[in-house]
Amino acid sequence: MPRRKAADRTGPVKTRSRSGCRECRASRVRCDTKKPVCTRCWQKGLPCSTNLELKWESEFASRGVAFGRAGVWSKTRPDGTQFSPESSDEIRQWCLVPQIQPWGFVNSGVGTFDNPNEVDVVSNEQHEVSLAYRTASRNARIFPALDPGPSPAISLFPQAIQIGHGELLDYYLQQVCPRTSASTTMSSPFASVILPFSVSASPTLFKAIQALGACHLSRANPTYAPLGLRLKSETLRDLRRRLSNEGSLTCSADPEVLVIMMMLCLYEIADKCDQQWTIHLKGAKDLIRLRRQRALTPPQTPDASHPVSAFAEHFFAFQDVMGRTACAKEVLFGSDYWRADDRNIDLWMGCSPELVSILTIITDMSRDRRQLDSDIDRDSFNQRAASIEHQLENLIQEVGDGDEDDDALASAAEAKRLAALLYLHCGLYGASPRTPLVAEYVNRILQLLSEQLESGPLVSVTWPLFVAAVELDPSHDELWFASDNPVSGRSIILRALAAMGESTISNIARTRAVITQVWQARDQDLLKAPQMKGLNDWEWYVVPVSDAMSLA
Repeated sequence: MPRRKAADRTGPVKTRSRSGCRECRASRVRCDTKKPVCTRCWQKGLPCSTNLELKWESEFASRGVAFGRAGVWSKTRPDGTQFSPESSDEIRQWCLVPQIQPWGFVNSGVGTFDNPNEVDVVSNEQHEVSLAYRTASRNARIFPALDPGPSPAISLFPQAIQIGHGELLDYYLQQVCPRTSASTTMSSPFASVILPFSVSASPTLFKAIQALGACHLSRANPTYAPLGLRLKSETLRDLRRRLSNEGSLTCSADPEVLVIMMMLCLYEIADKCDQQWTIHLKGAKDLIRLRRQRALTPPQTPDASHPVSAFAEHFFAFQDVMGRTACAKEVLFGSDYWRADDRNIDLWMGCSPELVSILTIITDMSRDRRQLDSDIDRDSFNQRAASIEHQLENLIQEVGDGDEDDDALASAAEAKRLAALLYLHCGLYGASPRTPLVAEYVNRILQLLSEQLESGPLVSVTWPLFVAAVELDPSHDELWFASDNPVSGRSIILRALAAMGESTISNIARTRAVITQVWQARDQDLLKAPQMKGLNDWEWYVVPVSDAMSLA
C-alpha cells in the first residue's frame, strides 16, 4: 500500500521523543515517557527500559578514540595548556587586504551571456567614477574651474551676443580646448586655429561651439543637458537649410561648414558615442571629396589650402583611422591624407602623420589577410608586414620647435607607437594575449601610462590604453611589483579610465564598456578554448563589440 502524502493525513503529527523507551523506539512509535512504565509497554506487557547508556572515559581511551567532544571542541591543547587569542596569533597567517576602489567593480549580468556582442554602456557607466578620482586636484591646476554662473559674451565675438549663454564660450576655451591636446606648453588647435577663424563666423558656428560646451559641462551639471540639446538642434536646422539652399558643391568650399560638422561630431562623441557621430563623419567625407575635386579644377578656389580646412580634414581622417582599427571596417579616409615622411608630432593627434599613415595600411592589410589564396600572396603579405614592423620599430617621432620639454606629448606619441606594434602583431600575425611579445608590449604601454597617470592627467591616450586593455592576458594580470606588492593590469586600466573621464572630452563610458565586454568574454573562455572559425584573436574578441567607437 503506498504511503499517504502529508496533505492527506488527518490528526496531529506524531513525532519521536528523544527520551522515549527502547521498545517504542525500536517499533518506531511515539513514547509518552510515563514512569516507571510507558502506556504502550503497560498495555502490551513489554519491559519498559530506557535508552540511557553509561560511557566511561577509560574505555574510550583504551580503544584509542575520542571521548564525547574531547579533542574536537576542547579549549585545551594536548599538553593541557589553555588556548588564548595571543598564542593563536603565533600560528595565524593574515592576508593583506587590498584597497577597494569604486571603479574596480566589473560586473556580469544575464545580458552578458544572452547578448555577448551587445555593449551595455548604461550599466557600466554606473560603476564609472571620474569626479571623485584622486587626481582631481592635479586636474584642477591644469583645467581651472569655471564659474557656471551667467557671464557676458566675449567681446571679440559680437555674433554670440544674440545667442546668449556667453559662459559656454568661456567653458569651451578654458575647459574643452585643453582636453583636446596632450601638450602642456602649446595651445590646442581648437583654440589657436578655430577661435581666430570664428571672429568672422556666422551665429551657426557659435551655436555648435556652445552646444559642445554645454554637452561637456552637463557631465558635472546635468541642468546644461537640455540647453546643449536645443543648441545642437538649432545648429542642425541651420546647417540643413544652408546645404539645401547653397548646394553641397558651394558649401564644400567654405571652411565654416566643415568646422560646424566637426563640432557636431564632437558633440555626439561626448554625448553617447553611438552611430550618430559617424553620420557627420561620412557627410564630411563627401564634402571634402567635392572640395578636393574643385581644387584640382582651374581656377583654384582661394580656400583650397585654408588652415582651418586642413585641420578639419585631419580631424575627420584621424577619427576614422583610429576608430576603424577596432571594428576593422573599410577605411573612408585613406593614406593620401597623411605625409608618410612627416615625423613631427601633431598637437591634436598626439602622434606623427607617419604613424597614422602606417595604421591606415595595417587596417587595410588586416582586412585583406583572409582573402589570401596562394602561397605567393601570403609570402608577399608577410614581407610587407615585416617591412611595416621594421618601420615602426625604428620610428622616431619628433617634438616640434618650442616643445622640446613637452614630456606629456612625447609620452603620448610613444604610447601610440607601442600600441601600433601591438596592433600589427594581433591584426596581421594573429598574435594573442598569450603570445610573449604581446605581453611585453602590453606591459610597456601600461607602465608608460602608469607613470603618466601619477604625474598628471591623461590626454590623447585613449587608443593605446584600449589596445593594451583588450589584449591583456586575464590569467597573468599581475604585470610587475611595486613596493613588494603585485601591480594588477586591470587595476591600472580602470584607474586610467576613471582619470580620463575628467581629462578628455571623449566618451570614456563607451570605451570602458567595450573593454569590460572583452574581459568578460576572455574570462568565460578560460575554461574552454573558443572555436574562432579562422578568425584571429582581434577579430574574435574586439571587432564584434567595437562598432562606431571613437578612439582618437
